[in-house]
Amino acid sequence: MITISGVTKSYNQKRVLNNVSFKINGGEFVSIIGPSGAGKTTLIHTLIGFEKPEFGMIEVDKFDVGKLSAKEIQKYRRMIGIVFQDFKLLPQKTVFENVAFALEVCGYPKKFINQRTVDVLKIVELEEQRNHFPHQLSGGEKQRTAIARALVHDPKLIIANEPTGNLDPDSAMELAKLLVKINESGATVILATHNKPIVDFLQKRVIALSKGKVVSDKKTAGYKD
Repeated sequence: MITISGVTKSYNQKRVLNNVSFKINGGEFVSIIGPSGAGKTTLIHTLIGFEKPEFGMIEVDKFDVGKLSAKEIQKYRRMIGIVFQDFKLLPQKTVFENVAFALEVCGYPKKFINQRTVDVLKIVELEEQRNHFPHQLSGGEKQRTAIARALVHDPKLIIANEPTGNLDPDSAMELAKLLVKINESGATVILATHNKPIVDFLQKRVIALSKGKVVSDKKTAGYKD
């Protein structure tokens, strides 16, 4: 499903990704780990089309991500679900409205939007908070709202960049369990994180980065395995 081949990226003449290559099959759960400055966020940004690699190729389901036009990027991002550390919720909209908005901007019929939004709120167990605004939510609830928004297009790929970074340990673990649930439903999940307990709990494939290079790729591992 995903092929990353020889991807290289620099900022201000500093190389942050150096000839990164690996493949991810459909249905896998992959944790990308490494210390601050290892290149995790830059790699995620190239995967979702926020950045273009200087060299190399990123292919996701036949999309050559680095060569997509601005219009094609929008179409591509609607096929994937993206979850950020800082939630990126609209403060003036309720939980329901934040999730529904992702479909509204695509012009879907109101009846479909309402039903699909209800369905994903059930998946993330936020039915009771549907009319709450972001300031009324805990950190874990905000992140589950963000995940619901990522799921609303029924993507086959979920990319989560440090999604537990602003969460307490219990909320982080609940989020990890939710990502496993989503993966078990058939979606590919890529999790970029430095959260050791979460990676140790998952015991999924782990790709480790250091100074912009892949230094380890293990099928089943914890953070330091």
